[in-house]
Amino acid sequence: MLAIRLIAEPDRLDALVLPVRPADSTADGDTPAEPMSTAVAPPDGTADEVAALVSAARLTGRAGEIHTQLRPGRTPGRLLLLGIGDGDEAAWRTAGAALARSAATETHITISLPAEVNLAEVRGLTEGLLLAPYRFRLTEAGDRPALSGVDLLLADPTRYEDTVTTARTTAAMTYLARDLTNTPSSVKNPQWFADQVASAAADLPDLRLRVRGPAELTTEGFGGILAVGGGSASGPRLVELDWHPANARTHVVLIGKGITFDTGGISIKPVASMKLMRKDMAGAAAVVAATLGAATLRLPVRITTLAPLAENMVSGSAFRPGDVIRHYGGTTSETTNSDAEGRLVLADALAYAVQQLKPDLLLDLATLTGANSVALGKRTAALYSENDELAAGVLAAAEAAGESAWRMPLHTDYLEYLGSEIADLYSAPAQGAGSVLAALYLREFTGDLRDRWLHLDMSAPSWADGDQAEVSRGATGWGVRSLLRWLADVN
Repeated sequence: MLAIRLIAEPDRLDALVLPVRPADSTADGDTPAEPMSTAVAPPDGTADEVAALVSAARLTGRAGEIHTQLRPGRTPGRLLLLGIGDGDEAAWRTAGAALARSAATETHITISLPAEVNLAEVRGLTEGLLLAPYRFRLTEAGDRPALSGVDLLLADPTRYEDTVTTARTTAAMTYLARDLTNTPSSVKNPQWFADQVASAAADLPDLRLRVRGPAELTTEGFGGILAVGGGSASGPRLVELDWHPANARTHVVLIGKGITFDTGGISIKPVASMKLMRKDMAGAAAVVAATLGAATLRLPVRITTLAPLAENMVSGSAFRPGDVIRHYGGTTSETTNSDAEGRLVLADALAYAVQQLKPDLLLDLATLTGANSVALGKRTAALYSENDELAAGVLAAAEAAGESAWRMPLHTDYLEYLGSEIADLYSAPAQGAGSVLAALYLREFTGDLRDRWLHLDMSAPSWADGDQAEVSRGATGWGVRSLLRWLADVN
């Protein structure tokens, strides 16, 4: 990850980055963009040169636009003009991401920031700079970016130190979630995932970790997790991670779906649908990484995170469509489709959280349905909740973080579709509205926390087919940034 320094005076100027914004007026042939005045003045003569370059290059100042000017024999040796659009946090994040990619052949750059730049804008820039260069650690055989250091030139660097620390922690935890999700399932099974959590938590001694294996899951009655994991040689696990600071006033439970590979079970998937199923534990990766981030930042909120982990395989011991599963607490499900396995493990975790942990707020994240992407496309998660305040808070956090979510309806007239003749519930009714029905099914396990529960179906945005601003191709780590923003404001 890039090293970022906050400085008031540059000690090297190999490449100097100066911000450019759209001009207020483009009428009558006015320059479509204009350079911004910075807190620390650039070297003598540079300002006039930049103004001429902006005009000659016909820059627009849109966020992420970059123009590079070579200056042999002078200091700085290269000028990079960086468009920041309307200058809000999202625009600075986009600019930072574009700069990290465009300047990858540089070894060091200095960014001279405006005097009026605020904390949110510096956070956006820092997150963009840190997140965009990510590449999965097992596939780094190619050339690594040369860029290793960035200086942010500010009049008062100390004012921004906490902001940059928060951005760095957020990026590091997003990296962790991406790494966990990108790891091939030939490496990643439930025990491996639990071991990774244990290793990461070991650096934070105030965290409490418990990992249940098949024997404990059987004794305690986690029938959904056991059923889904029963067809694999790699047995299921339930990770429970607890951050409990002394000054916490609110207890939040986060639950993440952790299917380390999904064949679809006996209701087997086509090959094209199966090849990326290493990502089916992205929800678990997000909630674990967010909890580790909250502990690192010492956020004053108690967080208990549950990651039900299983590998959904085809074998003689795999559960069948038509089986009846008894979940934690006794509710039963008739399993209409073994490829609707995620809701079965989440049901156990939700019931356990409600009955044993009794939190103030309950959230789950899951790569749950393909219907999510049909409704909202590849970049937006579906959000379900009956609590307007909770939904608004999470949506606001997601928007600030640059992670898109959209609130969807919980139509109660669909509840009749969940009725089974031989069990309490059908696990996956066939009447359509797949994402809505999955959410309604999960709601049945939230008990007296139903009005304080929120579900995020984030299958589509958990994976990117190509680089998109601060998101790199592959696992996106979706949810980590949103959760950390939201948790920082919980009181």
